[in-house]
Amino acid sequence: MTLWCGDYGEYVKEFPTVHPITLFDPLSDAKALRIAMKGFGTDEQSIINILCKRSNAQRLAIAEMYHKEFGRDLIADLKSELSGDFEDLIVGLMMPKDKYLAKHLRKAIKGIGTSDDVLVEILCAYSYDGLMKIAATYKSMYGKSLDDDIKEDTSGSFRRFLLNTLKKCTDSVMDGGENTYHSAKAQEEARILFKAGEGQIGTDENAFVDILGFAAQRRRQTSAIFQEYTKISGKTIEQAITSEMSGEIYNGLLDMVKIIRNRPAFFAERLELAMKGLGTNDDALIRIIVSRCEIDLVNTKVEYERIYHKTLHSSVESETSGDYKRALLALIGPPSFSSEVATPLFYL
Repeated sequence: MTLWCGDYGEYVKEFPTVHPITLFDPLSDAKALRIAMKGFGTDEQSIINILCKRSNAQRLAIAEMYHKEFGRDLIADLKSELSGDFEDLIVGLMMPKDKYLAKHLRKAIKGIGTSDDVLVEILCAYSYDGLMKIAATYKSMYGKSLDDDIKEDTSGSFRRFLLNTLKKCTDSVMDGGENTYHSAKAQEEARILFKAGEGQIGTDENAFVDILGFAAQRRRQTSAIFQEYTKISGKTIEQAITSEMSGEIYNGLLDMVKIIRNRPAFFAERLELAMKGLGTNDDALIRIIVSRCEIDLVNTKVEYERIYHKTLHSSVESETSGDYKRALLALIGPPSFSSEVATPLFYL
C-alpha cells in the first residue's frame, strides 16, 4: 500500500484514528465521568472509554457540561484522581489543540535547554493558518509572542529558519495554494541552493534557510526543488545538507525535508525513536499521538509498519503498561488499519 507519491508529496487523504461519535450526549458522558471519579477509588477504564473515544471538540463540550452540571472543573478533578504519564495523556486530550501545541512550544523554548526537534516538529508539520492560531494562543497564554521567545532562545541560521516558518510566504507561486508549483521557479531555486553549497567553497546557510524556511507553506514547490536539485547536483538534497552543514541548522533542515517528503513517515520515525533504546520518551510519545490522532495517525501507523516491519500497536504495547498503555492503544486503534479506512491510501 503506497502512502506518498514519489514526485511532489501531496496527500490524497489523511486518516485519523479518533473520530467524533455520532450519537454524542455530553451530559451522559459528564455524569459517567463524575461517577468514575466520585467516592473511593477511580474507574480508570470508564475514563479511557469516554475521553479516548471522543473528538477534541466533544471532550471540550463534556468539560463544559461537567462544570454546568456539577459546578466542578473536569481537568482539576482528573488531575486529582490520575497520576504520572496516564494523567499527562488524559489532561493533554482535554486541552484545545492550539493550546496543547502552544504549551509544548513554550516547554521546548523555556525548558532546560531548547528542544530544537520539538520546535521543528510543530513549526514545519502544520499549515501556516494553523501556526497562526497556535501563535495567537501562545501570546494569550504567556503574554509574549512566539517570535520574540524564539529570538531570545535561539541564534544564527537556525533562528532565521524558525522565524521564516512564522512569516507569510509572498511568493507568487503560492497564489494557487501549497499544492501548486512552478517548474521554472523550482529549477532557479535549485540552482541557487547548489551555488550556495556544493558550488562554492563554504556554505551560504542563509540561502538554504530563505528558500527552504517556507517549505511548509509551499510543499509541492519545495518537493519540485528537491527533484531539480538532484538533476543539477547528482545528489539528493539530504546528501547536500549532510555534507554542507552541521549542528542545529543541519538537524532542523533535515527534519524539514523529511516532513515535506513524507510527513507520516517522519512521525513514524519520531515514535520509534521515542520507544527505542533504554527507557521511553513518554513526552514525545504522548505529544505525537495526542496531536496527530485526529489528523493522520492511521497514515503514520501504515508508514511505521512499512519502515519497521512491526505495528505501532505492538511497539506501544511492549513499551508501556497499565492504564497509560490502555489509553494509548485506545487512541492508536486496532493493530490492523484496514477497518479504519474506506478507500485505499494512495497518493497521486
